[in-house]
Formats: sequence, structure tokens, C-alpha cells
Amino acid sequence: MSLSQGRPYLAIPGPSVMPEEVLRAMHRSAPNIYEGEVIEMTAGLIPDLAAVARTKGHVAIYISNGHGAWEAALANTIAPGERVLVPATGRFGHGWAEVARGQGIETQMLDFGKRAPVDPDQLEAALRADKGHTIKAVLATHVDTSTSVLNDVAAIRAALDGAGHPALLMADCIASLGCDRFEMDEWGVDVMVAASQKGLMVPPGLGFVFFNDKAAAARAAMANVTRYWDWGPRANPEMFYQYFGGTAPTHHLYGLRAALDMINAEGIEAIWARHDQLARAIWTACETWGTDGPLELNVADPALRSRAVTALRIGAPHGSRLRKWVEDEAGLTLGIGLGMTEPNDPAWHGFFRIGHMGHVNAHMVMGALGVIEAGFAALDIPHGAGAVSAAARVIAGR
Repeated sequence: MSLSQGRPYLAIPGPSVMPEEVLRAMHRSAPNIYEGEVIEMTAGLIPDLAAVARTKGHVAIYISNGHGAWEAALANTIAPGERVLVPATGRFGHGWAEVARGQGIETQMLDFGKRAPVDPDQLEAALRADKGHTIKAVLATHVDTSTSVLNDVAAIRAALDGAGHPALLMADCIASLGCDRFEMDEWGVDVMVAASQKGLMVPPGLGFVFFNDKAAAARAAMANVTRYWDWGPRANPEMFYQYFGGTAPTHHLYGLRAALDMINAEGIEAIWARHDQLARAIWTACETWGTDGPLELNVADPALRSRAVTALRIGAPHGSRLRKWVEDEAGLTLGIGLGMTEPNDPAWHGFFRIGHMGHVNAHMVMGALGVIEAGFAALDIPHGAGAVSAAARVIAGR
């Protein structure tokens, strides 16, 4: 007998839980892509996307996942043979660097490991050492989904400014957009990449690149940009098909319209506050469990943790055992320890992640925490007592 029957809860860090409003909007017959409502609707998506990113800049939409958005950002600004600087704080920083190398771009890495954020002083020193300004862009990850490290993007901009370096500042907000506070214009970000499947609450398939006039000027100076990745027609289309380089992703657009309506109704400041309080409830529970057991938050300082995902260390084989139990016995799916391999744990059996991004509320989080605690008890994993009650007090604002 299993207690997993009923609605499952996918608490992984993307794809996130899809609202019923989004699913209903997508569950329809195909529309006309040459005239009518979908054309008018798409034009209205652009200002709402820009509002979520907190920018007055340009928006380009791609039929892609986040990896496609990475490639699009680079294809429009960095030529093969040019150099970028990548301060990595987890697997996805290295992933963006791999995409750059695949495009013939030279990458200079600053690896800050899996538990610490970018050190602005080290970054500024690396930029000052580039006397000839051969570094064309800094590729920074706002939140690395693998480690849950939250980087201070404003401090990264200050490092560029302090060094007097003209490189573009690019930010990967795939995990963070619509969850963690992000201010594109205020923080001086030139290019930002995101995707539909996390804080925007839409199935995977849409990638977004936001860019300012400085980045547009870099695009104008490029000798060649492949026709599909060129953000110019997408951001300023003369005909509808140019938004997408071809046939529109119609049903994703209907879903995105519904999701943006929900974001507008709640308000981005309220969304950030909701994610903050729910994240703090999760952290409180995890810290309580860890007082008498092996569980440990990957990031020690709460100020350096994402409000969208929490990466946890528990020691092999407890991570994999726990994930299997909560899914098989209670219908809760937790995230694998992606990118967290270590010499004594090459299969990341000692790690797991909790995704708490997008369409998530108090009873979902409290239910997940209760199931995790049941898993600890069922598997005889040592843990401190009172974790769920402690989380409840955070939810109650006490």
C-alpha cells in the first residue's frame, strides 16, 4: 500500500508547478498565425515581460530552453575568437561557459566552488588585469540552480565599474526571474537570459533574452549573426513571424499570457515577499533537522541563498534513499543533486534539492516538509525534532 495516490507534487527546481489557469489557456485548438487574436496578444506580452525583468530595454523570445537563451545572448554580442569572463558558482555557470566554447569563444573562468558566491574583489582584480580590454562580457549567474547560491549582481556591476572595464554584464536569471528580487536596469545589467519553466510557470520551451542599448550597439558591430539567433527582428519585428524566426509557439504564448496575468494580479513585490517567506520556512525546518542529524544547507549564510531553490547535503546514500521514499510513498518529487558530484559520491547520492519557485503556497511547502520528515522517520535518518512546527511559526509570521 502506498500513500502516493492523488495529486503529485513536483518540488524540483524546474519545470515548476503549472497553474490551472496556464493549463486551461493552453488546452485549446490551434489559432490562425497570420491574423487575429494571437498576433494582438503577443504584442502585449512584451511590456509585461519587461516589467517582470524590471527593464525598459528590449525583449527577444526564442523557441528554446535556457540553453538556447545562453547561446542567443552570445551569438548577438560575442564573435568567435573573442573572450568572456565567467565567474562560476555551480554547474550552470560552467554550462554557460561550455556553450560559449562551443561557439568558438575563449572563456576565462573564475571558479568560486559550490558553496560561495562571486567575490567582487577577485572579479575586479581579474578585470583590472585585462589592460587591453579583451574581455567582451562577464557571464554571471544570478542563481545557480545546482547549488542555490544567490549572487549579488549589483556588486558584480560595481566590480566592472570599479575596474573601468567596458565589458557587457550578462546575467543568467533562468532560475531566479519571478522568484528572487532582480532589477535589470537599476543593477546595470546589459543582457539577461531567462526561460519559461521556472518562475514564469509555463512549460519548458520559451527562452527570453532582455538587452539594453549598449548590448544592441554590440550587436550592430557584429560582422555576422546567424539568421535564427539574431535578436534584431525578434525585438523589432516588421511581420509577426519575425518574433520567433518562423512559426509561433502558439500554445506556449497562451500559457504565458495567463501566467503574466497572474503575476500582474499578485504584483512582483508581493511575489518576491511570498518566495522569501516560504524559503525561510524551508530553511528553518532544514536547520532544525540538522541540529541532530547529517542534513546541512549547502549555503550557510541565508543572505546568499536563493528564494527559488534550496540545495541540501545529507551524505550518501541518504539523499537518494529519501528522494525515492517520498516519491514512491507520498507523491512528492524532490530534485536530484545535479552538479554536486564529489570524489566519494560520484552519483550525488548525498544531495537533494527542494524547488520552491513560481506557483507555490504555504500548504504546499508545509505538506512537503511534513513528508520529508516522515521520510526521515521511515528510513531512520537522524534528524532534529520540531522542524515542521518551527517552519509553521515562520509561515505564521512569528
